[in-house]
Amino acid sequence: MQDARNAPLMGIGFMLGGMFLISINDVLIKGLAGGYPLHQIVAFRSGVGMIFVLGILMAEGGFRLLIVQHPGLHVLRAVLVVFANTAFYLAFVAMPLATATALYFVAPLFVTLLSIPFLGEQVGVRRLTAVLVGFAGVLVMLGPELSFGAGWTAVLPVLSAALYAGTSILTRKLGQATRASTLALHMQLAFIIVAAAMYLVAGDGRYADSFASESLRFAFAPWVWPTPEDLPSLIGLGFLSACIGYAMAQAYRQAPASVVAPFEYVLMIFALLWGWVFFAEWPRPTVFLGATIIIASGIYIVLRARRRRL
Repeated sequence: MQDARNAPLMGIGFMLGGMFLISINDVLIKGLAGGYPLHQIVAFRSGVGMIFVLGILMAEGGFRLLIVQHPGLHVLRAVLVVFANTAFYLAFVAMPLATATALYFVAPLFVTLLSIPFLGEQVGVRRLTAVLVGFAGVLVMLGPELSFGAGWTAVLPVLSAALYAGTSILTRKLGQATRASTLALHMQLAFIIVAAAMYLVAGDGRYADSFASESLRFAFAPWVWPTPEDLPSLIGLGFLSACIGYAMAQAYRQAPASVVAPFEYVLMIFALLWGWVFFAEWPRPTVFLGATIIIASGIYIVLRARRRRL
């Protein structure tokens, strides 16, 4: 098997492609949020996505690839993926898509920090300083968001980022000996299990009216039969989910986490564009200021990492 540390350009390519697909995924989920609960959307998406992932798995080697080392870490990774996505989706139904995305951009900074103790990657003082500057950018965005009444929902993208950072580190670690299709299949299965559990607990909507929060109502709303108009979006989400899981797993298999993670910032461009086009959303100036600080920090981290390898 190819050494996962020998293809940085391929890793970056998979990351950029994954970010574009994630942006489309977010638009579809935000558009469906008014009519379906989150766990129903996730169940449909992952059920369809499982079919595509199984196809990729068979093409890469078949069911023998499901035999993995460190199964406990694979379970932990899958659980982190589910909760990271859930936190983010609950956030952007209550705030502009670009604002939630900008707050989420702390994820690559977490990845850079965690790559030191868990992956043994060398991150110098200058890159650590850039990480701290990036966190300052998050505070620039987070402070006004809280003051404008978003409350705890403004913290959800940051929580999602921290959980996703752990996922990225585990993907990088486990990807040394595990195919991307296997990692993607584990992710789909975890989503299905959690969505099924939510259906058993709250699928009839018994708790939905207990919450004033738009995010919590989205989480506990009752299941409804999909309309013919929404079926293409739900099926498309399944296809996107399979492709995203594969692309992200490949990105962290092919290159060091501290190299590919900052390229997630391209998602901000897509979030701004789609938020404006589809939802008539435009963030406040502090979001742009904070995002600029974070992106500048990420670019510096990438350039510094590349210079150290030369």
